Amino acid sequence: MAEREVLIYPDPRLKEIARDVDLVDDYIKQVIQDLIDTMEMSGHSTGIAATQIGEPVRIVVADASKNKKCEDNHGRLVMINPEILKWEGMLQFREGCMSVPDFTGNVNRARKILIRYQDENLESKVIEAEGFEAVLLQHETDHLEGTLFIDRVISKRTDLFRRKKYK
Repeated sequence: MAEREVLIYPDPRLKEIARDVDLVDDYIKQVIQDLIDTMEMSGHSTGIAATQIGEPVRIVVADASKNKKCEDNHGRLVMINPEILKWEGMLQFREGCMSVPDFTGNVNRARKILIRYQDENLESKVIEAEGFEAVLLQHETDHLEGTLFIDRVISKRTDLFRRKKYK
C-alpha cells in the first residue's frame, strides 16, 4: 500500500491540465493503486484525481457509496480519461476537497451527468450519475483540467466557509 501526500492549494501542480492515458503500464497501475490507497487511508474522502498526488495523468478514483446519503451509485470507480458528455438540471452543493483542507464552498453543479471513461483495461464505458455521485464526478474531473472547487464557488464573499475543526 502506498498512501501519497495530497498536494495543497496553492501548489501550482494543481492548476496543470492532465495528459491522456494511452497505455496502462506499470506506472499507470501504480498511480491507480496509490489513488485508491490515498483515498481509503484518508478515512473520509469519496474521490481523488491523479493531479492531487502530483501525477499529471487523466485518472480519477471515486466511490460515492462512502457517502451515507448517496443511495444510488456505481460503487468504486476507476476512471481513465473521463469526459462528461451531457449535463442536465442544476443543484447547489457544499463541496470540500483534500487539496483545500481549510474551506468548503457552495458550488452550482449539474444534477445529472452522462460520463464516458475507460476502465483499467482501457475498455470504454458510459454511465449516468445523479445527485451526489454526479457532483463528485464533476468535482474530480475538474481536477484534471486544473480547476478547483474554489474556482467555481458561487460567491467568494458569501459562499466560501472556513471548515470546522472537530476534536
